[in-house]
Amino acid sequence: MSESISKIINELHIYEKKLLKSLEENENYSPEDIANANSMDIKSVMSAAGSLASKDIIEVEKSVTESIILTDEGKKYAEIGLPERRVLNVLVDEKEIAMKDLAKSTGIENYEIKIVIGWLVRKNWAKIDKGIIKITDFGEEFKDKLGYDEKLLETLLNNENSNKNSPLLVSSLDEDFSSGLKQLNERKNLIEIEKKTTHSFKILDKGLQILSNGINIQEEATQLTKEQIKSGEWRNLKYRPYDINAEYPEIFPGKGHPLRRIIEEIREIFLNLGFSESNGCILESAFWNFDSLFQPQDHAAREMQDTFYVKNPIKCDLPEDYLVKSVAKTHETGGNTGSDGWNYDWSEKIAEQSVLRTHTTGISTRFLEENKPPLKMFSVGRVFRRETITYKHLPEFHQVEGIVAAEGISYQNLLGTLKEFYKKLGFEVRFRPAYFPYTYLSTECEVYLEEKESWIELGGSGMFRPEVLEPLGINVPVLAFGLGIERLAMIRYDISDIRMLYKSDIKWLRELPIENGIKLE
Repeated sequence: MSESISKIINELHIYEKKLLKSLEENENYSPEDIANANSMDIKSVMSAAGSLASKDIIEVEKSVTESIILTDEGKKYAEIGLPERRVLNVLVDEKEIAMKDLAKSTGIENYEIKIVIGWLVRKNWAKIDKGIIKITDFGEEFKDKLGYDEKLLETLLNNENSNKNSPLLVSSLDEDFSSGLKQLNERKNLIEIEKKTTHSFKILDKGLQILSNGINIQEEATQLTKEQIKSGEWRNLKYRPYDINAEYPEIFPGKGHPLRRIIEEIREIFLNLGFSESNGCILESAFWNFDSLFQPQDHAAREMQDTFYVKNPIKCDLPEDYLVKSVAKTHETGGNTGSDGWNYDWSEKIAEQSVLRTHTTGISTRFLEENKPPLKMFSVGRVFRRETITYKHLPEFHQVEGIVAAEGISYQNLLGTLKEFYKKLGFEVRFRPAYFPYTYLSTECEVYLEEKESWIELGGSGMFRPEVLEPLGINVPVLAFGLGIERLAMIRYDISDIRMLYKSDIKWLRELPIENGIKLE
């Protein structure tokens, strides 16, 4: 006996051995025969057969037979005739019947009227003209012959009365009866198609080798009880070997959504760097979303085509009067910043407008107004812009924001903080000059992707302008930076369509590894 065949035999379950031995006696045994001969249930037989088939020891063949069964309703119509046939029998003599007299003249039930009319017209036995049912020439031809559906009903009734153990099989129907079956299937509750699945087994070459070497059927232990261990009975038991290379079902454990995992990763980076977290409101006033950032009230970004304005509530409360006046003065004349401002009449009414926040930077200005430096703060949240949905744009996405405010910090501290942040995300970063409305100096951060051998812009940053800080009462430098999280997720998970992050694509979500990307230090 070869070592591989011996190993296979040793690892066979006792049910698999019983099934093989039964097939050795008679390969024509059905699953039911094998179950009866070995005191097994059908489920155990089929489970053993499936296991043997997966090891190329036997082949399992499945065949499905479809039988046509008359329902009680079908039997009734087979005996008395289909309703359209009963109407045709009257039309042959009367030639026409008023629809209002149909039930009375033909004896059909009221619920059958619509069915009758439909089938009379469909079979071209009659036509409807101004409420009158008239027989057609084609209908005249059918007065003494049956349609295929009627012939099939008749055959089913005769078959049921003569031999109830041999139902009519779909596979035995000729073309005409198949046409009749199609018609009967289109009607409710006349026939049922009963499907019966049968299995047969065939021993393959590997199975024949196993049988030629012989199988010893003996009860085997797969687990021990404490009584067997205490009594020492375990020493006399036969143990079944296990195949550690056997196939196993693929398991998909529960895990966080990839976008949520990246958000949590970013939060952990900021918290480890000593930042505190702040959360703002999705519904924000134009004052905090735009005005506090020294964005003029006629700026293009504030137009309806770029921003979602809310009707209810139509306006938001503004902060304390001194802050509103300070922001207004900075917009109009530059205030005490040394700037000329925007030289226009600032409107409190415009500042009260309700908007879905277009960025999380308003959280930063609120935090600066409410807290005294030195401070380090970050925020993560959803923002909203009137974008057309494409493979790289969404009207709703996530943004992360960070600020540091302290005496003596500079642009160099900004670059150092960014370098450390992106390093913890697993990226090499470089900087290039940029323009943002509320920071100066400003820079864009680009990260290097080795697999694409290219630099990708991932975030913006800069030092808050005096026009932003002075109205808030901040007299120390403040560095600020942020990035769009969806863009980072597209890079991390190598996807080219941002919409994938919001689709319920269970296959993609299952195949993502539990741990993905760079581990935090």
